[in-house]
Amino acid sequence: MTAHAVQAARPLVSASPMPPAPAALGRVLELAYAEDAPHGDITSLALIPESARATAELRARVPGVFSGGPVIEAGFRLHDPQVRVELLIPEGAAFETGTVLARVSGRARELLTAERVVLNLVQRMSAIATLTARYVALTTGTKARIVDTRKTTPGLRELERYAVRCGGGRNHRFSLSDAVMAKDNHLAVLTGGDPAKLTDVLRAARDRLGHTTHFEVEVDAIEQIEPVLAAGVDTIMLDNFTPEQLREGVALVAGRAIVEASGGVNLGTVAAIAASGVDVISVGALTHSVVNLDLGLDVVLDASQLRTSEGDLA
Repeated sequence: MTAHAVQAARPLVSASPMPPAPAALGRVLELAYAEDAPHGDITSLALIPESARATAELRARVPGVFSGGPVIEAGFRLHDPQVRVELLIPEGAAFETGTVLARVSGRARELLTAERVVLNLVQRMSAIATLTARYVALTTGTKARIVDTRKTTPGLRELERYAVRCGGGRNHRFSLSDAVMAKDNHLAVLTGGDPAKLTDVLRAARDRLGHTTHFEVEVDAIEQIEPVLAAGVDTIMLDNFTPEQLREGVALVAGRAIVEASGGVNLGTVAAIAASGVDVISVGALTHSVVNLDLGLDVVLDASQLRTSEGDLA
């Protein structure tokens, strides 16, 4: 996202995205710090006096869209409950190169111990938000929603999907436990390769489900649409259809189910896919193909903060 694409510090989402669950965020941070400092940060313990204090600023080295405020707050407070955290732009806001995104002040040892884990996560989350915002911008004027997939980093799904929301996207099912999604391999097993069985096997599955369970089925050919719709599914996924085929599929479904487009979606194709009239476009690249955004966390030197109780400089 370039400086001309969006106005700096202007939220791209109409309301603050629902934050990640505190328990899930806590689990990620606990595991990350157990990996990064399993027996303490021996560098900070050896070099930094216990009484030393410091302030650090999170600064953008490239333009982007911000995601990660909850991680900054929780990550530093896990080490220093008294740390002062200032989030200087809202979640989902665009920023320019050089923008100070957040400022933290507290005990220097704890700040230095916490910084890398926080920075790693916020760089990735902001990269996801930035890429998502680019996809969303390309669908302006259509009804299509950009959604993520389960192609997330193991253990980081909660944070990565929050970042998608910060970029203006929406979330697909969170896990295998949240909805029924019959894909090509499921259908091959169910039908034994006999397409004539498709409606009956799907209807039988539908009848076993509770009334609140969402049922989605993937198809890869136009001729599968009617047999799938006859089973009473909620969403039909048109996989690897061309824009012309998507328009034909949307007309054939005619409002009888939600229409999702998947496969072959990238920044060069998403506008044409959205223009076909589909309701949802799922994009695995939002989480599996991003490169961390270049953000830096640097200590702001202040001699008055770094003096020890004996009057020496830390």
